[in-house]
Amino acid sequence: MNAAHHHDDGEKVKVLWATDMKEKLDGKEAKATAVEVTLAPGEVEAVHRHPGPGFGYVLEGEYELGIDDQPTKVVKAGETFYEPTGCLHRVGRNPGKVKTRMLAWVLHPRDAKNIVIPEPKK
Repeated sequence: MNAAHHHDDGEKVKVLWATDMKEKLDGKEAKATAVEVTLAPGEVEAVHRHPGPGFGYVLEGEYELGIDDQPTKVVKAGETFYEPTGCLHRVGRNPGKVKTRMLAWVLHPRDAKNIVIPEPKK
């Protein structure tokens, strides 16, 4: 995992912290990774999944989130969200006119190569 990188869709992701956990996740050795995600106004994330549960906190701006077949919702600065392991993160975008910045934590197996798994294009 790079300390900071841009995804193909322009999203900026900066790894802030990663550590091995004493606790196991589904019986597997686990790790926790924290990232800062920045999205420009109108920017859309690629559809993806995570190899473990994800927790987010919006620092500034707004974040439109849609997982699995649940209705999309807008998460505003100061609010949090949760994504279950393996759910389809089908909508992730900045619906506002200012940048969106958020912190996200993913708990995942230590052997996971990436904490974001792009959904194959259909």
